[in-house]
Amino acid sequence: MTRNVTVGLDGTVEGLAAAEWGAREAMLRGVPLHLVHVEEGPSALTRPAITPEMRRTWAEEMLEQAASDVRQHHPGLDVITRQLAGPPPAALSAAASEADLLVLGSRGLGSIAGFLLGSVGLATVSATEQPVVLVRATPGRVDVQADSTGADASGPYRDVVLGVDIRQDCDSVIAFAFDAAARRAATLRVEHTWTMPLVYTKFAAVDSGEEVAQLLSDMLLPWRQKFPSVNVVEQPLFGGASQQLVYASADAELMVVGRRIHHAPLTAHIGPVTHAVLHHSAAPVAVIAHR
Repeated sequence: MTRNVTVGLDGTVEGLAAAEWGAREAMLRGVPLHLVHVEEGPSALTRPAITPEMRRTWAEEMLEQAASDVRQHHPGLDVITRQLAGPPPAALSAAASEADLLVLGSRGLGSIAGFLLGSVGLATVSATEQPVVLVRATPGRVDVQADSTGADASGPYRDVVLGVDIRQDCDSVIAFAFDAAARRAATLRVEHTWTMPLVYTKFAAVDSGEEVAQLLSDMLLPWRQKFPSVNVVEQPLFGGASQQLVYASADAELMVVGRRIHHAPLTAHIGPVTHAVLHHSAAPVAVIAHR
């Protein structure tokens, strides 16, 4: 596998935001950036006046313009453009299998901070075992730019926020988050939420909170040892996971969440917490598949 960061483009402003995010990530990793567009082919709703040649020409010009913009902002970055054919989720997932990660744009929810993840994006996330990052174009939100060496050029990054479930084996999710924080020299905030036991006493509440905190520390200990340079903030929080993670996204550089791999219908197994974070996060979201 040739290491790269792959970005799916569709000609929207969100796609361009994904290309810029992907370019910065490629610089951090020291790998090429692949910009791809998927042509699904004509359907019954396609206007007859739009020929396959016209679609290919439009896609080529769109990709080249995006590549030109990226090269201007990130001199020295190796940028490759490709046109793919077929159903977009399958084509994007296949492209992702040859990449470090796949980056997609996602529309905002109007005045509400968050993502509008359409059927293509949802199906692609569900079908892809490589990490998938969803990025939206957010007016007023300026993420840290990397210089031509991949180093931080304008100051510290915001925190990387990782949502974990201490009851699950999610090493691939934790590994991605620690690596992302290490590359950015960013603080890693690790959140696990818990709720009261069915039979509540004030002593049970204390015991539950202390036990959760200890289990979270135990889970992260080997990763702290593997990434000693990463500043880790452990946050066992009381309440609903979706609400807490969406709240944390307001000042995050990147949200990292997991999804279980299920070989079943494409859109069935994102998981309710990851689904909520994808739709409402104010920050880019990395979805990491795990077994």
